[in-house]
Parts: sequence; structure tokens; C-alpha cells
Amino acid sequence: MTLNRRTFLKDAAFLVAGMGLNVGWTPRFAEALELLATGRAPLLWLQGLSCSGCSVSLINSEAPGPAALMTRYLSLYFHQTLSAATGESAVDAVNRAIESGDYLLAVEGAVPVGMPAACRIGHEPYSDLLLRAARRAKAVLAVGTCASFGGIPAAPPSPTGSIGSDVFLRQQGVETACVNLPGCPAHPAWVVASIVHLLKKGIPTLDEHRRPLQIYGKLLHDQCQNFALYQKKEFSTRQGEAGCLFKLGCQGVITHADCPMRGWNGGSSWCVKVNAPCVGCTRPEFSRDPGYAFYRLNEQGNEGGADA
Repeated sequence: MTLNRRTFLKDAAFLVAGMGLNVGWTPRFAEALELLATGRAPLLWLQGLSCSGCSVSLINSEAPGPAALMTRYLSLYFHQTLSAATGESAVDAVNRAIESGDYLLAVEGAVPVGMPAACRIGHEPYSDLLLRAARRAKAVLAVGTCASFGGIPAAPPSPTGSIGSDVFLRQQGVETACVNLPGCPAHPAWVVASIVHLLKKGIPTLDEHRRPLQIYGKLLHDQCQNFALYQKKEFSTRQGEAGCLFKLGCQGVITHADCPMRGWNGGSSWCVKVNAPCVGCTRPEFSRDPGYAFYRLNEQGNEGGADA
């Protein structure tokens, strides 16, 4: 496909709309996409303890789609899941990127500080590689809940002692700005739009957990299609029943994200729309507290709701 101003403006318009920004930002987002497409805004993507689910989610991107995203816009120095390079070639690619500096660093997966040997890249502990890469980066984008807050690897008893990238980097005195994009997985639009935002507007307005307010500024509960049922106290007490899912442990009342408005799989659906309780995957506490619904979704007749 021929790359021209019209192509960049079209894709930028989708991103601006998806972020809920004023249409006046479209030209600047188009400029950012052009930077990505011409290789002038390189991206280094590293993975710690993870299932690669956020990478899989990324290639489910729409507007721009996965082919355009991978071949047109993301000037990837390296990506452990998507790169063809292996062995010494892969390690050399990473080291050359770090030596060059001035890139955006995307990280996926938790940092195993309690067991550094649990994750190595080219015989180097991931934690050490992350430190080297973060110090030379323009900014760090923690993609997914594992990278943001520890996620599944941090679930008790967590023998690896896993933590999120931002906490780890601050503990090590790294001052490079970090933006958290939690989600299990992170929505592809959150990732693409945040990269563009970092390029043309800088660090977005963040909440206390360093999440962009534009994405995580509202409770799911307040945006949910079941909100009216909640107000009428029409609750489902068993899986599959009609009604608000609060009494089945739905975490929407304490979870911040734009899933109800944005939708997943091309905007076609999201968890509650298919009658599954929200598990609060964008929360710092996700997977860590056995009292939350993540551990209780199969319990029938739970009367405690999210506050049990």
C-alpha cells in the first residue's frame, strides 16, 4: 500500500477518536505515524515473565490493522515474539539498539526480582537488561498488567518475587518516565494510541498508578450496560442468569478502564457483554488477593459481591 499523507491522516483519525481526543489532534498524530513509518521513531520491545498475551493482542489491532501496524508503523528494533532473529543474532540486535539509544521502550511481563535467573535473555538476567535498556530510552511503556504491576507472576506465593517494571526501575534509581497500560491483555488500541501520544504529545495525564486518565479515568461500573440493572437491584446469582453480575463477584465497581465504550475484538464485545463478570484485570491488585473474583468465578450463589 502506498504511504501518503491521506493514509496517515486516515489512520490518525481512528486513533484520535479511540482516545477521545479533539479532532484537532489528527494532523499531529498523522505526523507521529509518519515518524514510525519512516523509522525515525524506533521501538524496542522486551519481554520478562509473561505469556506473550499482550503481543498476541497487539497483532489483533484494527485501524491500523496488524499488517499495517507491523510493516508500516512499528519500527521495531527487536521483539522477542515477532522477530525472526534468534540466538546471538537476537542478542546483538538488542545490544545495538541499546547502544543507539533514543528509542521508545515497550516492556511486557513482570520482573522476577526474587529469582533473577528465572528469566534470562542471552544469559543476562532480564532485570539487568531492563535496567540497561530503560536508561537509554525516551520513555518506557509497560504493556499489560504483568509489566505494570506484576500480574499473574506476582500472584501468591510468587516464588519469583515478581514486581512491575515501574516499581523496579524506581527502586533502581532510573528516572526515565514510565507509563503503565495494565490489562490482561492490554487492548491493542491502548498500546498504539499511547505510542503515538508519547511521540507527539509526550507523557499523557496519569493517575496515581501511572495509568493514562484518558483510558483508565472512569469506572467500568459507570459505563456498563448493566448499570440500570444494578440500580434496580436486579442481580444474577448464578452464571448464565440475566441481571447485573455484582453478586457473582464482578469487579467493575472498583475497576477503571474504557472496555465498555471501546469494546474488544473490533469493538464487538467485552467481558460483561458476554455475561462474564469483570475480573478487574487493570487493577494493581489483580491476581494478588484471593478474596477477589479472579479466584471465585466458579462459585455459585455468592452473595458477597466485590466487597466480600
